[in-house]
Amino acid sequence: MHLALFFIFGGLAVLFALNLLLQRHPINSALSLVVVMMSLAVLYWSLGAEFLAAAQIIVYSGAVMVLFVFVIMLLNAGEEEHTRGSKIAAIAGLPGAAAIFCLLSFVFLSEGHKLGLSHLGGSLDEATSNISQISSLLFTDLLLPFEVTSILILVAILGAVVLAKKER
Repeated sequence: MHLALFFIFGGLAVLFALNLLLQRHPINSALSLVVVMMSLAVLYWSLGAEFLAAAQIIVYSGAVMVLFVFVIMLLNAGEEEHTRGSKIAAIAGLPGAAAIFCLLSFVFLSEGHKLGLSHLGGSLDEATSNISQISSLLFTDLLLPFEVTSILILVAILGAVVLAKKER
């Protein structure tokens, strides 16, 4: 099952990375990058790195992509032309989304029964989860680099706003 997940989501990551390069509009490229990041999160999850998968979704697919879209909108790269949409997306979008949903439902439900979880929200024991170890390391030994990184990101956001500000 892990091999099937690898081939499906690895293929999705490669296809949407190519789509990211071939798109003309920056918003469409940003949306393709979201699919790449989500595919990478599923690959991390299938390797047993649950924390890294969750961080991939929250940090990269969420926060960084919102920042990308914010900068794209601030730069106002020109008037967008309205198109009727991609024919490939219309043909393959709904069946592809249904297939991925069915595959993920099957994997989550079958893995949940193997782990002894009665439902998807069940808690894992300490031996299979490394989140507490990562968090204690992050907030004890690596606290200074963590805080410096957050300040650096804040300065970068402020710099992007100042550079994108239009002068009157």
